[in-house]
Amino acid sequence: MGSSRSRGRKGVMAEINVTPLVDVMLVLLIIFMVTAPMMTQGVDVDLPQTTSRALRQQEDPLVVQIDSDGKIHLGKTPVLLALMRQELEKKSQEVKKEPVYLRADKNVPYGTVVKVMAQIKQAGFAKLGMVTEPDNKEQ
Repeated sequence: MGSSRSRGRKGVMAEINVTPLVDVMLVLLIIFMVTAPMMTQGVDVDLPQTTSRALRQQEDPLVVQIDSDGKIHLGKTPVLLALMRQELEKKSQEVKKEPVYLRADKNVPYGTVVKVMAQIKQAGFAKLGMVTEPDNKEQ
């Protein structure tokens, strides 16, 4: 009788029990869903509108412009982002003490503007101003 039982068996079953695996994956999914919103580093800020008048300048300031296509102009000369820092570093120390004004089209991605600002700072300019349009609402 003992020999007939061993013939009916099919060896050891090597199946994985997926129930604990699914339980662990669901717990991990819930943990990531709860913690993901906390990982954002941004803060919602309502930026103010400017109502002041433009300042008068004695000389022509150095202006860096970014057009809607993302092309960068140093003054009126087009320049690549990779070469802009080198061009700015060529300026004298007297010029580097003066402010640089950044004019960027409102459709330019924020990341591009930040990269240009970083290049200006790394070139040795301490003063960086943003050129904006005044708010046209009458108060």
